[in-house]
Amino acid sequence: MTREELQERIQAAAPQGAIPCAAAFKLAEELKISRQELGNLLNDLRIKIVQCQLGCF
Repeated sequence: MTREELQERIQAAAPQGAIPCAAAFKLAEELKISRQELGNLLNDLRIKIVQCQLGCF
């Protein structure tokens, strides 16, 4: 999957510019990328993580 395709899928999962932590974990699995890579893409797209399972965000 290209970077552009990944970004489109991520933006579709976070239409309001935010994604819950649990949903982000699931999305990383579905996209077959690491959580860290997903986090980097979220940062690039300026999508916030909400309802963090660790209480960090």
